[in-house]
Amino acid sequence: MRRLKLVFALCILAGTRLLAQDDISYQQPPKDIADMVNAKPTPSVAIDARGEWMIIIDRASYGSVEELAQPEIRVAGIRWNPANFGQSRQNYFNGLQLKNIRTGAVTTVKGLPENLRGNTISWNQDENAFAFLHYSASQVDLYVVTIDDAAARKANQQPVNAVLGNAFAWVGNGSIIYRAAINAGKPAPQKPLAPSGPVAQQSLGKAAASRTYQDLIKSPYDEALFEFYSKSQLVRTDLINESVIGEPAIYRSFSVSPDQQYLLTATISKPFSYLVPWSGFPTAYAVKDMKGSTVRELFTNPSSEGAPIGFDDVVNFPRNIGWRDDEPATVTYVQALDKGLGRTKVPHRDALYALTANGKEPAKELFRTQRRFGGVSWGNASLALFYERSFADRKLRINRYNPTTGAIDSLNERSSNDEYSDIGSPVTRKNSWGREVLWILKNGDILLTSDGASTKGDLPLLRTMNPTTRTIKDLWRCQEGAYEYVVEVLDPERGLFITRRETPTHAPNYFLRDLRKKSLLGTPLTSFTNPYPQLEGITKEKISYKRADGIDLTATLYLPKGYDKSKGPLPVLIWAYPIEYKSQSDAAQVRGSKYTFPTVSWGSPVYWVTQGYAVMDNTEMPIVGEGDKEPNDNFIPQLYLNAHAAIQAVAKMGVGDSTRVGVGGHSYGAFMTANLLAHTNLFKAGIARSGAYNRTLTPFGFQAEERTYWQAPDVYYKMSPFSYADKIKTPLLLVHGDADNNPGTFPIQSERLYNAIKGHGGTVRFVSLPYESHGYAGKENILHLLWEQNQWLEKYVKGSGEKKAF
Repeated sequence: MRRLKLVFALCILAGTRLLAQDDISYQQPPKDIADMVNAKPTPSVAIDARGEWMIIIDRASYGSVEELAQPEIRVAGIRWNPANFGQSRQNYFNGLQLKNIRTGAVTTVKGLPENLRGNTISWNQDENAFAFLHYSASQVDLYVVTIDDAAARKANQQPVNAVLGNAFAWVGNGSIIYRAAINAGKPAPQKPLAPSGPVAQQSLGKAAASRTYQDLIKSPYDEALFEFYSKSQLVRTDLINESVIGEPAIYRSFSVSPDQQYLLTATISKPFSYLVPWSGFPTAYAVKDMKGSTVRELFTNPSSEGAPIGFDDVVNFPRNIGWRDDEPATVTYVQALDKGLGRTKVPHRDALYALTANGKEPAKELFRTQRRFGGVSWGNASLALFYERSFADRKLRINRYNPTTGAIDSLNERSSNDEYSDIGSPVTRKNSWGREVLWILKNGDILLTSDGASTKGDLPLLRTMNPTTRTIKDLWRCQEGAYEYVVEVLDPERGLFITRRETPTHAPNYFLRDLRKKSLLGTPLTSFTNPYPQLEGITKEKISYKRADGIDLTATLYLPKGYDKSKGPLPVLIWAYPIEYKSQSDAAQVRGSKYTFPTVSWGSPVYWVTQGYAVMDNTEMPIVGEGDKEPNDNFIPQLYLNAHAAIQAVAKMGVGDSTRVGVGGHSYGAFMTANLLAHTNLFKAGIARSGAYNRTLTPFGFQAEERTYWQAPDVYYKMSPFSYADKIKTPLLLVHGDADNNPGTFPIQSERLYNAIKGHGGTVRFVSLPYESHGYAGKENILHLLWEQNQWLEKYVKGSGEKKAF
C-alpha cells in the first residue's frame, strides 16, 4: 500500500509538471509583424575619404537557430566556433557593390565567396582597396577587393585566427599582416573523463573584488582550450607571397607604426585568471621589427585581478598603450598617479608618457590630467586635443595641448549628462602616414560635428572652432522636419560633405552637399526604399510632458494608421530604459529626434502600432540624485513618477486608455519593469526580457551604482524586485536567452524570479530562448518572442475579450 501511494504521488507530481511547463513548437506572430522581421535590411555604406567611391554593403538578415546551435566554446569571457577559429556571434554582410559617386555607376563586386558571411571591412592607406574577413563553416579567410576592377581575391594561404582582437592590419597599400590559426586542423585538447583533482582558488588577505563576468575559465581544461584556440602566428602577405613574423604567441593585439617600420605587440601569458576575462590576463608589450625581432621591450603588466572596480578606478600599471598618430614611431601610454583609486584626493590622476620605438631613453611625460584620462586626438606639432572625465561628478573636459611647448588650456567643460553644452567631436583626416589626425583648416580652425542637442531635439551640425579664441561658427545644421548628420567631410574649404538623411516617412539615404549651392537636399547618392510598408500611414511624434516634481520628460509616440481619437483611446504599450543623472536640469533635456525614420529591430516595441496599440518608445525614466545623494537612493519613487506621468500624458491627449497599459523593457529595462509591477498598480501587464532582478547577485556594483552591497545593503534590497516577488500580481512575461553572456544578467535571474512569483500565486510566464545571448539573433526565436509578447498583450492589456491560449 505504501508503495502504491508513492507511485500515485509521483504520477500527480509528473502531471503537475506537465501542466506548469509548455513543450511548444515555434510560433509565428501576426503577419504584419512577421513580414517586418523577414524584410531585407537596408544596406549600410562605407565611403572613401575623397568621396569618390561608396561601398554598398548588403546586410544579412537574421540567421537560423540552427546556426546558433553550431559548436561553441565559452571560455575566458569570449565565445568562439572551434570549427573555424572565429568568434561565434557576429553580424555579417552577404553582398558588396561599388558605386562611383561622381558617375553614379554601380558595380557588383566579383569573386566573392559563395554563401558570403563577411565582417570587418578595412580600407588600405590610399583607399584604392579594402579587405574583409569571410567566415565559412570550416575557416576564416581574408579577402581583398581592388577598386579599379571591383574584384575580390583571397589573400591568405593559411586559415585566419579571429578568436581574439584584431585579426589583420594593413601595412601601407599592398601588404597585410594577419593572424594565422596554427592549430587549425589539429585535434583539440580532450576533456578528461575525470579531473586530476579539485579546482581550488584562494585569497591571502588582499582585496580582489570582481564584476559578475560570464564565460570565465573554470578548470585546467578550460585553460588548455583557451591556449589552443587563441595562439596564432603573425604572417605578412603581399597577396602573393607570405612570410612569418616572429614566433607563435597568444596575441592580445598588434598594430603597425605610422611609418610602417615596426609592430607594437601585446602577448598574453600565464597564469590565466579565473576571475576576469582574457582582457585582464597578464600581458607583455614590446616593439618588434617587421621580421619579429624585439626592438624594445616595454611593459609586463600583471593580471588585472584584484584591481579596484570603482567607476573612476583604473589599474595601477601602464594602460592605453598605442602609437602616436602624428609621429613616425612613438609609443604613448597612461599611468595612474593616484594608484588607480579614483576617490582619493590628489592634484592629478593620470599622466600621458611617450617613448620612441627604437630608443633606450626613459619615457617622457607629456602632460597630466586632473580627472581620468579619456583619450587624445593628435593634430600637428602645435595642436592636439585631450579629454578627461570623472564619473563621481559627471564632468567632461576637452583641453588644447601644444606638443612642442607643452602648453595646456581648457576648451570646454560640461556635465557628461548635459547634451546641450556639447561642442562636438573633432573631424579627422588622414595624414601622410595614413593615420587619422585633427582636420586643421588653413586659418587654424578645427572642424567639429555634434548631435546638436537642443530644446527642439537633436539637430546635428558641422562647425568650426578656433582653438585659441574658442570662437565657434556653425557651417551647417540640420533643418527641422528631417534628421540628417554628417558622415564624411570631403572639402571643408569648399563646403563639400556627405550626409545621411531620414524623415518619419522616408528611409535613410545619403546625400552630397555643397554649401555653395542653394539645394535643400543636395545630390542624392542612394535611393534606399522603405523596408516596412506595414508602417506607412502611421503617425509618429515626440511628445513632451512633466512628472509631478516638475522634471520635463519626453517619449516617442506611435499611433496606428488611420486612427481617429474620436473612436476612443487605445491600449498603450510603454517601452523604456532608466538612466541616472546628477541634476534635474540635465535629466530634463530633450534627447533624440522626432524626425527619425521608424527603424524596427528584433527588440523594438514599434511592431505593436500595427496591432492597434498606442506605442510609447524611448519613454524617459530619469533617476536623479542631486548633490551628495545618489540617484538610486530614491529609485522606486522616481520610477513611479516617471511611469505615472507617461500614462497621464497619453490619457490627456485622448489617445491612450490609462486603464489598459502594458510596460516592457530589455536588460535594465526588464529590471525596471519588474519593479514597476512590484511597487505600483499602474499596469495591466509587463514584459521583462533578459533582466537581473536580485541585486545581491551583482554585489560589487551594477549599471551606474558603484557602491557595493556591503556599503549600501538597503539600496540593493529595495531595488531588487525579487525582494518583493510576493507583491507582483500583475501578469509578467519573463524572457531570457539561455546563453546570456552579459555581466550580471545570468539566466538564473529570470528562473528565480519566475519561481518566486509562481510560489506566491502570481501570474507569470517564463520563456527560455535556446542558444540566445543577451541580444537575440535566431529568426525562429525572434518570431516566437514576438508571438509571445503579442499573446501576452492581447490577453492582458487589450482586453478585447478574445482570450488566446498559449
